[in-house]
Amino acid sequence: MQRYVLSDSGHPTVKMAALGSWALWSSCSRGWSRAVSGCRLPGLRSSSPRGPLGARLLSQEKEATETHFGFETVSEEEKGGKGERVYQVFESVAKKYDVMNDMMSLGIHRVWKDLLLWKMRPFPGTQLLDVAGGTGDIAFRFLNYVQAQHQRKQKKQLRAQQNLSWEEIARKYQNEEDSLGGSRVMVCDINKEMLKIGKQKAHAQGYKAGLAWILGDAEELPFDDDKFDVYTIAFGIRNVTHIDQALQEAHRVLKPGGRFLCLEFSQVNNPLVSRLYDVYSFQVIPVLGEVIAGDWKSYQYLVESIRQFPSQEEFKEMIEDAGFQKVTYENLTSGIVAIHSGFKL
Repeated sequence: MQRYVLSDSGHPTVKMAALGSWALWSSCSRGWSRAVSGCRLPGLRSSSPRGPLGARLLSQEKEATETHFGFETVSEEEKGGKGERVYQVFESVAKKYDVMNDMMSLGIHRVWKDLLLWKMRPFPGTQLLDVAGGTGDIAFRFLNYVQAQHQRKQKKQLRAQQNLSWEEIARKYQNEEDSLGGSRVMVCDINKEMLKIGKQKAHAQGYKAGLAWILGDAEELPFDDDKFDVYTIAFGIRNVTHIDQALQEAHRVLKPGGRFLCLEFSQVNNPLVSRLYDVYSFQVIPVLGEVIAGDWKSYQYLVESIRQFPSQEEFKEMIEDAGFQKVTYENLTSGIVAIHSGFKL
């Protein structure tokens, strides 16, 4: 006789069955559906796993497609990408983003960002990629730093040439085309509104040279391998759906010897400060968001997303898993924020 069974590919195949297999077939003669559910025929795969193992696999599959949005559990598709919930949060807060940063941190965020640049210590010709940097805070600090560094170098050279006349000194300054010494920064952000605010600030403050704005996703950067000397991300990586993927992308686009720097909210290591910080975060910040930006929910999410972010040690391990070496971190303001550093070696 001929018998049809399902192969691993899901297509029926014809096999010659021995007469003895007729007993197996007849024992399930109440229909093909019962044969499928009650008999394990060669090549037949059940569409829904059964038993404890099957339930566990289905649970893991469900968990793999879910993530957190603040304290809320949502699908990965619902959280990430353009038009989704994180995107909508930053689209909503973009116009008041800088004002709210000053209000929420009492201006301390400016010191934290200055410390990030101090830790970076960019050299002349540094190629920086600033991810999730839409409003330009890190980029502008970088440009100021490298320009001041280049000017100091130029003055030092002129002082060494005491025999030059004032006309020759003036001519040397006028012939200086690149005041940044070859340094460049690319600001990459997934949110158009954030980039729009950053561009407006750059125009108002006179930043033109050495600055580019790129619409792009931290999880799939639109850049070639081994392109940048430094990768920075400030207060952005906790909003990424797949943090591990963003870290792998950071490693990919950095040149050998390149440096990864992340400034992010972290876990407070002082019990008293932690209690005060929780009260301020959950009872004051959303109210400020409502009063100043007319948006309670977005700032409630931002507070909750901070609590969901991995601890300093856990994040350090994630950076190492992405391939970075010599990974360290420095706590600022009792661990309210931390700067993580790693190298592509």
